Amino acid sequence: MKKIINAPDQIVEEMLSGIVRSYPKIVTRVEDTRVVARVKSSEQVGLVSGGGSGHEPAHAGFVGDGMLHAAVLGDVFTSPTPDQVLEGIKAANANQGVLLIVKNYTGDILNFDMAKELAEMDDIEVETVVVDDDIAVENSTYTAGKRGVAGTVLVHKILGAASRAKRSLQELKTLGEEVVAQTKTIGIALEAATVPEVGHKGFELAEDEIEYGVGIHGEPGYRKEKIKPSKELAEELVTKLLEAYEETPKEIALLVNGMGGTPLMEQFVFMNDVLDLCATHAIHVRFTKVGNLMTSIEMQGLSLTMLDVTTHPEWVDALEEQVTTIAW
Repeated sequence: MKKIINAPDQIVEEMLSGIVRSYPKIVTRVEDTRVVARVKSSEQVGLVSGGGSGHEPAHAGFVGDGMLHAAVLGDVFTSPTPDQVLEGIKAANANQGVLLIVKNYTGDILNFDMAKELAEMDDIEVETVVVDDDIAVENSTYTAGKRGVAGTVLVHKILGAASRAKRSLQELKTLGEEVVAQTKTIGIALEAATVPEVGHKGFELAEDEIEYGVGIHGEPGYRKEKIKPSKELAEELVTKLLEAYEETPKEIALLVNGMGGTPLMEQFVFMNDVLDLCATHAIHVRFTKVGNLMTSIEMQGLSLTMLDVTTHPEWVDALEEQVTTIAW
């Protein structure tokens, strides 16, 4: 295992310290916690997300004006504990209520729900939006139902704009559920990641093999086969995503998300092929984003997220709003 670290059991603490010391004008660390919060806040509904570390820049990279108010970090690929999530809720609370944006993994659901109950005992009004955008498989490792993956970042962005516009907690919850319902993601892996404290790759693929539908923790997908040109990979992923909608979207937002070990060069090649396919289907692409936004440590691969904005042009406006974060 080759990694630029000191001790595997200190990697999250040292990473967290590095984040807040690198960007002190944007984020701060809540003392004695693993919570990253905004340096400056205002009277609006607080947005809190988080989960296991190893998905950087998610979620701390999206804390700041226009997106999240706080992010809670767990150990690598492990949910943060309820007491840590509670500290995130308190940090985000500006007496307007707090909305939790939670990826659909069993540990995250249980721990965020428990934190919600604890916060309500402290008279903080809390609601939850669960993101389950991964259409590849259901009831996989770590989860019951569909997994929450890179589409979560688009939810952060749209809800961040709504919070900044002083929308109410209930309005944000309804909006979040509407966005999640129109968000679909599917991914591919070329090579697995190595969790530092484990010391070996999470799964094995042959040199010329890929896996469709793999999760952001290395959970299994739905098929392995020989690697194909980008155009053919794009065709499979676009086809699967379009089939997941009841009606083919007329207007969409697209996110090509790198899993950590795939160069931007290859991500842009892939997006180019996706855009060609959308043109073939007469689908108007209103918004695009390319980059490493929700990774799986150094996994080689990428995911494609599609958001149907046909009847919601205001979502495009929200995606295009300027924000002050580390990573958007």
